[in-house]
Amino acid sequence: MTSRPLVAVLDYGSGNVHSAVKALAAAGADARLTSDRTLALEADGLVVPGVGAFDAVMSALRASRGDEVIDRRLAGGRPVLGICVGMQVLFGRGVERGVDTEGMGQWPGVVTEVDAPVLPHMGWNTVEPDAGSRLFAGIEGERFYFVHSFAAHAWSLPMEPPFPVPRLTWCEYGTRFLAAVENGPLSATQFHPEKSGEAGIRLLSNWIDGLGPTSL
Repeated sequence: MTSRPLVAVLDYGSGNVHSAVKALAAAGADARLTSDRTLALEADGLVVPGVGAFDAVMSALRASRGDEVIDRRLAGGRPVLGICVGMQVLFGRGVERGVDTEGMGQWPGVVTEVDAPVLPHMGWNTVEPDAGSRLFAGIEGERFYFVHSFAAHAWSLPMEPPFPVPRLTWCEYGTRFLAAVENGPLSATQFHPEKSGEAGIRLLSNWIDGLGPTSL
């Protein structure tokens, strides 16, 4: 028989994991919080949450070898979704309060402080998804919940055929920054879909719909 797609939420010491598991279950996944390497590698989808400082999240990922799990999944075209700092660490570097930290380098670019009069950027905000976005299908005009002071402000990864064009979603708060990226098997959101009510559940459901069910 077939079941709901199996989604592993990577447990590597970051916070906010239980709300992500609940939201993924509400969105239609068989969601499991795990630090088990085999499960994280073999699940239909892997979610990488992240709360706190860029440097601390990268240290925890490396200590648990979570960065290797992410690399191996992406090398095999297996879907990964990063959330908040779980999105930021996918870029080349993060510069946070004078600390310059090497990221995972899945995407080129530097994560820096948002240029706004009040930080953190906390609360609901609208976003501007690219036409053809799968994540935002049917929820293009919705608002999502942000809690952050740092972000990626530019996209510099050139993509040529046969590779699909990345879908970029932007947000304005003091300045323009990347709110989400869809790049082949790797997707990420700067906002918290698990804290974004019905719109967040719908976004997670859109991602889950692209995974396919597991045969049991």
